[in-house]
Amino acid sequence: MTIRYPRPLQPGDRVGVTSPSAGVAAELHERLRVAVRAVEARGYEVVLGRCMDGSRHVSAPAAERAAELTAMLTDPTIRAVVPPWGGETAIDLIPLLDWERLRAAEPTWLVGYSDVSTVLAPLTLLTGTATVHGNNLMDTPYRTPEGLLSWLDVVAAPAGHRFTQTPPGRHRSTGYDDYATRPEVRDLTLDAVGGWTRLDGSGPVDAGGRLIGGCIETLCGLAGTRYLDTSAFAAEAAPDGLLVYLEACEADAPAICRNLHGMRLAGFFDRANAVLIGRTAAPDTPTLSQHEAVLDALGSLGVPILADVECGHVPPFLPLVNGARARVVHAPGRSELTQTLD
Repeated sequence: MTIRYPRPLQPGDRVGVTSPSAGVAAELHERLRVAVRAVEARGYEVVLGRCMDGSRHVSAPAAERAAELTAMLTDPTIRAVVPPWGGETAIDLIPLLDWERLRAAEPTWLVGYSDVSTVLAPLTLLTGTATVHGNNLMDTPYRTPEGLLSWLDVVAAPAGHRFTQTPPGRHRSTGYDDYATRPEVRDLTLDAVGGWTRLDGSGPVDAGGRLIGGCIETLCGLAGTRYLDTSAFAAEAAPDGLLVYLEACEADAPAICRNLHGMRLAGFFDRANAVLIGRTAAPDTPTLSQHEAVLDALGSLGVPILADVECGHVPPFLPLVNGARARVVHAPGRSELTQTLD
């Protein structure tokens, strides 16, 4: 399998917006408009889909969401698709997507995180199409901290492009901005200090492989199925192994521990050269922290495990390209992740 990188976006290209999971409530429509204008400011035309209703936990019936997402990803006039945000049950789309049609079509960028990763990872694993685990549409108006990129930078990069991101050393300590009362907010509140943390030891880390990963709570439901077969993908596209990244949204430490154990037993980490874990605000318990949960489940892998990486629900956001070659370095005075689109 050859990794297929979508053509880089150019001014005048069209960007599709659909909600494969949760839609946008009426009181948040102004933030949606602000986010659309942020994309248009880059010179792109935005196409809003019909599956956007935010009155329930999903934007439309599963068949309609799957059809609209497939249509956008196979429309040669749409060069990228970015949902407003994640949700809870995008897993119901997975058996309804037209995988053969997606595999045959010219590749289109799909961007997002959280529940959107339920689609991102299988799309890369089954079709070889690179996808972007990064900001969702509603996050797009935020100014990007020094050392990081926006998803808009990634989708405009040419094939073969190499880029390095470094942690800014600051993150948000708690909570979310209220888009209903502050739809124009563009400055992230980064009021806490901290960098990456090695969980399995104290030495330097220098590891490489093709990137794959997403949200623990949503991907764990696909573990052991053909939709999340990282071993088959590695055999075809990444003989040198994988860089696996995962992040916890809100589940407490024991739940994350169980989910990671299950993913390990299903073979998800069999070809991992290192594991990156996103910074999380999900709760610890009196007897188990989030870091301890990860180490309990994955410490036996014998590969470096880095936590507090900017790839989860705690801003800021470090875009990761599923399928890209990557190298992670973590040593005193130096933490960086380099990705190459080849």
